[in-house]
Order: sequence, then structure tokens, then C-alpha cells
Amino acid sequence: MPVKKYLLKCLHRLQKGPGYTYKELLVWYCNNTNTHGPKRIICEGPKKKAMWFLLTLLFACLVCWQWGVFIQTYLSWEVSVSLSMGFKTMNFPAVTVCNSSPFQYSKVKHLLKDLDELMEAVLEKILAPEASHSNTTRTLNFTIWNHTPLVLINEWNPDHPVVLNLFGDSHNSSNPAPGSTCNAQGCKVAMRLCSANGTVCTLRNFTSATQAVTEWYILQATNIFSQVLPQDLVGMGYAPDRIILACLFGTEPCSHRNFTPIFYPDYGNCYIFNWGMTEETLPSANPGTEFGLKLILDIGQEDYVPFLASTAGARLMLHEQRTYPFIREEGIYAMAGTETSIGVLVDKLQRKGEPYSPCTMNGSDVAIKNLYSVYNTTYSIQACLHSCFQDHMIRNCSCGHYLYPLPEGEKYCNNRDFPDWAYCYLNLQMSVTQRETCLSMCKESCNDTQYKMTISMADWPSEASEDWILHVLSQERDQSSNITLSRKGIVKLNIYFQEFNYRTIEESPANNIVWLLSNLGGQFGFWMGGSVLCLIEFGEIIIDFIWITIIKLVASCKGLRRRRPQAPYTGPPPTVAELVEAHTNFGFQPDTTSCRPHGEVYPDQQTLPIPGTPPPNYDSLRLQPLDTMESDSEVEAI
Repeated sequence: MPVKKYLLKCLHRLQKGPGYTYKELLVWYCNNTNTHGPKRIICEGPKKKAMWFLLTLLFACLVCWQWGVFIQTYLSWEVSVSLSMGFKTMNFPAVTVCNSSPFQYSKVKHLLKDLDELMEAVLEKILAPEASHSNTTRTLNFTIWNHTPLVLINEWNPDHPVVLNLFGDSHNSSNPAPGSTCNAQGCKVAMRLCSANGTVCTLRNFTSATQAVTEWYILQATNIFSQVLPQDLVGMGYAPDRIILACLFGTEPCSHRNFTPIFYPDYGNCYIFNWGMTEETLPSANPGTEFGLKLILDIGQEDYVPFLASTAGARLMLHEQRTYPFIREEGIYAMAGTETSIGVLVDKLQRKGEPYSPCTMNGSDVAIKNLYSVYNTTYSIQACLHSCFQDHMIRNCSCGHYLYPLPEGEKYCNNRDFPDWAYCYLNLQMSVTQRETCLSMCKESCNDTQYKMTISMADWPSEASEDWILHVLSQERDQSSNITLSRKGIVKLNIYFQEFNYRTIEESPANNIVWLLSNLGGQFGFWMGGSVLCLIEFGEIIIDFIWITIIKLVASCKGLRRRRPQAPYTGPPPTVAELVEAHTNFGFQPDTTSCRPHGEVYPDQQTLPIPGTPPPNYDSLRLQPLDTMESDSEVEAI
């Protein structure tokens, strides 16, 4: 076929370039390369050849080592961080405000009646154990208590601690402790958690009884509120017209109607200003207090749930538009009876994506389903971590936690439907494996905006102005001529930009392809005196080496398939003159006796004729190598 013939020609011509053997190839490379060392290996004497060979080998190893270091550094995908300053008119951040108490006690008192009575009995037992011993079981509903009780751990004898039930005898001692009580110095309060069948129990210890009873009450309240409809929970919280008394943005008045309500389980009804969901984002005209947001809030401290909210004040958070406010993790408190001024500075973070960092643009490449997408908010790592925990909660405990959004078709955990949910929840919450799994699956957002706050506070209202300010606010809220507000229940907020300067923190590749090529070329030129052309030459010799190897393998395979007949002589091949004479002079045969053992005769025991006159030795008529033939005969030679 013409294609086969053409390919064979190419193979043969390529073979003829550097030579037929590896030695010829190496000599050809050393004579023609632009790299300095190999030339000296060929041209110098034996001693200098050895010296230049060692130097060339040493520097080649150094170049390879340096190249490996630079390539490894480049593949580590390190980044450098640059900080730049900008100045422009900026959009005002979204502001979320909540009350520290999630519900009004007057509206949830009927739900918490049994729990509050049990809590009061627990406190009496802890504070005055001997005096309350006879009245601990007066009218208490122990249904809640039996699921997750509080116990006392008597550690007078550290080697044999005794666990005492607050409303019963010792659990792990055949001899009950005297009076089944102990004082605060000798005992610690703990929470006992058991599985559904009660075979596996664990104790969660606390340093202080305050922490123990607070955590226990929150756990039991979670069980109660998880069984209430969401719309009913909203009605039990603080209404917007009750909590927001006054609002002013710059020089424009605003009201509770400019806030978007959202229910946050930890803090009840929260309200977001300038969220940007349905309304346009508000810009800030100028930096300074007079161009920011001014709020007066009524936290209604007199109607707090006593055992659920131990902190009085407002909880607030600044965040970007269209992002979900994770107030529990990122919010700050504003104290009642004070004017809190918050100066804001903006930091914009721009991270490099893959392969430099595992950040995400919109969360579409994160394996965790974002449960907060029902609010039509953008992706954040907090949303991913909470969604991941809720997913583990559903898979391990068969129910979802009340504090996080619930996937469709699932139910919130409660003692009635899931008796051991508290045991499962607390074990999952303390699980290091669960946290590491969620951290490995969730990614940070590549573009983020952070608001750095400078906070200052002062008493408000002052003693001189307290009377008239509270009168005016009471009359505006309740149309009452009497003072219905107190300084312990109001909070004033000033939120503003300190300046319009913003910082951009941007990641850029520390080692790009230009840096890599520059360093590779610099090392090669310094140690070997070479350039890119030298590398091309080295690549050429590698290709030639491969082709020669292929040609030898092909020739070897052909030799196995077409084994030549054994020659009738063992010495050097006859000349053309000898072959011609053998055909014309039958009495002449080549002298091969020297190659035969003594006494050996020719086949068939034939007697050779008497030899005639030998012809002249025409060495010039010997057959020439195949590579001297024309190109058309080269194919046949192959």
C-alpha cells in the first residue's frame, strides 16, 4: 500500500539521521547540541572527558532537583493576599433586631405551667434541700421530668461518687445518702440522658447549677414549643409596633412597616431593615451619625419568660442584603437603658476558587441541601453547617431539631413521638466526627462582605431628661398620660458609616505560570547554560532514541519470522569474483577446509574435481550496504 510504503520510507530516513546505534546517536547529540557540557565530553581528552562528564551529571541533577521544588511549589496553589482601599457611596447594610426573650410570658404561661412549677421545685431542692424535702411532690407533673431528670453527684469520696436523684433515692448505692441530699460545696448538678429503653444512660456534667438548670429548662422548653404550630409561635412573640417605638433613617422618618418580619427560634420575632427582598436597597448619603439609622426599641422586660431569657436587651446584627441573619452566632447585644452607637466599616473579601481554595460562588457545588433556601436568601457557610447538622439529626434521631428549618415530610423532635431525642441530640452535638464531616462538606463563599463595628454606649435617658422622654414615649405608644415605660425596658440604637472608605481583601495566585517558567528557565540557564532550544534538542534525541528502539524491535521481529537459510560457509562471505568463477569453472570451489574439522568430507561422499586457476581477488566487487541504494530500494532493504 502507498501509505505503508511512505511510512517505511519515513522510518528509514529518520533512522539514517542520528545513526543506527545508540552510541552514534549520543555522539551526534553531543556534537550538535547548544548545551556546553556535552560538547566538552566529546572534544576533550580522557581526563577532562571524565571531569566534564561528572560536572554535567552533577549540574543536571541540581537542575532536576530545583525544577521539582518549583513545580511542587506551583502545584501547592498558594495565594497572596492584597489589601486595597476604595472610596464610594455605599449601600446601607441590612439590620436585624430581636428581643432577647423569644416570647411574651403572658402568652406562653399556659404552655410552660408544669415546667415552671417543676423548675421552682428543682431550685428549692438545690437551694434548701432539707426544708423542701417534704414538699417536693405536692402537685408536680413528672412526665417531663422522667424523660430527662437532673441529678446530684456527691463527690465527697472521689473514688466512689454517688448519684442522687433530686426527687428520689440514690441510684447507684445500696445505702442511700443521709437525707438523700448534699450541699452545694459537695455536690454537682448534672443532667441524666437515657436511650428509649433506658438501658444506656449518660451524665452531662456542669460546673455551676445555674448552667445546669438553664440548659435543662431550654431543652424542655424546646420539646414544648416544637409541638406548637409556627403561626401560633409568631403570635406569642413581640409584635413590631410594640417593640419598634421610633425609627429615623437619615432625615427620612420610618416605622415598623419598613421592617420585614422573620421568626427566629432562639429569639422569636425578629425584624429586618433594608433586607432588599421586595424593596430597593437604601444607599447612605454621607458618613456620620446624622445619616445613619436611629431606633428606639421597647424590649418589654417586665414580660420576659423568667427561666428562658436570663439576658435583658436587644439582639442585633448587620449583614448583606438577601442573606439570612444568623443572630445567635454573629449578633451582638445592646443593653437596656443605654444609647448604643455603632460605627461601621466595610471589608469586602474576594477569595480565589478552585484549585486555590475550596470556596463556592453560590453553593451549587456543595453536597448539602441548603434548608434556608426557602427564605430565598444567598448561600453562606452558616446556612450550610446548620443544614448539615439538621440532616445528621434526621438520619440519626429520625426527627429534626426545633432550632433549624425542617425538610418537607419530616417532624420536629418531641418527647411524645421521639422519647429519646434529647439523648440522641446531645450525643450528636458533642460528636467530633459530625462536626468534622460538616466542615469538610461545607465551603466558604468566594465573595463576602463583612461589617466591622465600633461600639460605644452611654446611659439613656439621662436623669435630667428621663421624665419627659418616658412621658412622650408612653403617650405615643399607649395614648396614656402616665408613664408606662421604664429605662430598664428601652434601648436606643444609632447605626452609621464611620467613613465611606472600604477595604478590599483580595486573593491572587502566589505562583502563576509566568513565575514557574521564569524560575525553571533561570535554573536551567544558570547550571547548564541552556535555553528552550536546548530542551527541544533534548526532546529530539529522546524521540530518535525511541524510533531507533522501535526499528530494532521491528527488525528483530522480521528476523524471527523470516529466518535466513544457513550459509554454506562459516568464514567471510565470498567475493563477487569467486561467485562468478564458481558458476563458470566447475573445478573451482571456495577454500573452506580450514573451517571444517579434520577428516570431514563433503556431503554425499563426492570427490571434488581438481581445482583450476584461482581468479583475482576483486575486493571492490563486494556487495555494498543497503543504505547506499536509492530511495526506491530502501523499502526493500527494510
